[in-house]
Amino acid sequence: MTDNQNGTPEPRDDAEAQAERIVNEAAASFLDENNDGVDDLTADEEGADDALNAAYTKAAEHLADLQRLQAEYVNYRKRVDRDRELIGVNATAKAIEALIPTLDDIAAARDHGDLADGPFAAIAAKLESALAGLGWSAYGASGDAFDPQLHEALMSQPSGEVSEPTVQHVAQPGHKVGERVLRPARVIVAQPE
Repeated sequence: MTDNQNGTPEPRDDAEAQAERIVNEAAASFLDENNDGVDDLTADEEGADDALNAAYTKAAEHLADLQRLQAEYVNYRKRVDRDRELIGVNATAKAIEALIPTLDDIAAARDHGDLADGPFAAIAAKLESALAGLGWSAYGASGDAFDPQLHEALMSQPSGEVSEPTVQHVAQPGHKVGERVLRPARVIVAQPE
């Protein structure tokens, strides 16, 4: 704000000074109205913190939902696999139960020596090996310890030769698939005296 040679202020300098004064006054009034602008900054920070906390909370809820759904899906898959396996075992058991009379005839023929050789012996062996591949097995032999879970006692006789209930004779062998008993072995039991 220099004076020109004749002492009057230059018009351009007056405009700059006036603009600077207006800006300063506006800034001062803004700071006075807003407590030096500190409250606005604090409010903006609190709003940002609230928004960030809300986002974290929402993300945690979504993560918990996702983990719960994943656990439910894993349990569902396990249940479906277990049910599928059980259906397979039940179907195999039903098919083998239908063949038990035939298996009894084969066992009786073998006991009487009718299946020593020949084509029927080969067919019987193939049938039994195919069923064994499905988990089937026949059980029950003389001398086995009597187990009411596996054996059906047709008759009981006292014997001085045994110290516990023992299978003395097998009338019909038992049949099972895996550990599942399809028909208990029908036996005569020797009881200790």
